[in-house]
Amino acid sequence: MKKGIIFDLDGVIVSTDEYHYMAWSKLAAEEGIYFDRKINERLRGVSRMESLAIVLERSEKKYKKEEQQAMAERKNTYYKELLSELTPGHILPGVTKLLTELKIRGIKTAIGSSSRNTPFILKQIGLADRFDGVADGNSITNSKPDPEVFLLAAKLLNLSPFDCVIVEDAKAGIDAAKAASAVAVAVGSAAGYDKADYSYTSMEDLQLTDILK
Repeated sequence: MKKGIIFDLDGVIVSTDEYHYMAWSKLAAEEGIYFDRKINERLRGVSRMESLAIVLERSEKKYKKEEQQAMAERKNTYYKELLSELTPGHILPGVTKLLTELKIRGIKTAIGSSSRNTPFILKQIGLADRFDGVADGNSITNSKPDPEVFLLAAKLLNLSPFDCVIVEDAKAGIDAAKAASAVAVAVGSAAGYDKADYSYTSMEDLQLTDILK
């Protein structure tokens, strides 16, 4: 019986994908760089600077390190302006019920996200105090598919990763979960990924009886 569940944030607890897309689109347009939804898909589960590197692949201009840092901060400013619109009503269907059931069962819960905006997002949607641990981009060096964030999340729960289930919506996140030796559950965009141990179309479909055994 597994003792803890670690959730990715974006695309699992709440969806801010469109906000990311809008912010990157605005930045790219300002810099005269081609950007579309196909490129945006490559940014799932990837750190801010790594995402910027992907965006800049289409640029004819070479940017200095300090210019890239400034661009990443500018994108984040646009993103946070959009995040201010978030409310508890943006929590994805099935999540609140699932968290309540996990608490009743005595299963520990944590967030494992590469986003540095995790605390702000959780506060906006009213879940800042709902998890037993939060590991995010502010406390790690390596982003997914490196397992660092999940190893930290398990540590915050005082559990071995082997005793945890990780729920992810990105292939990079599933790879990170497997690297951490945890049970990997794919939902949403990652559903059907062959490296996942379990796969569900949405959080509403997730079956605790199966994934916790």
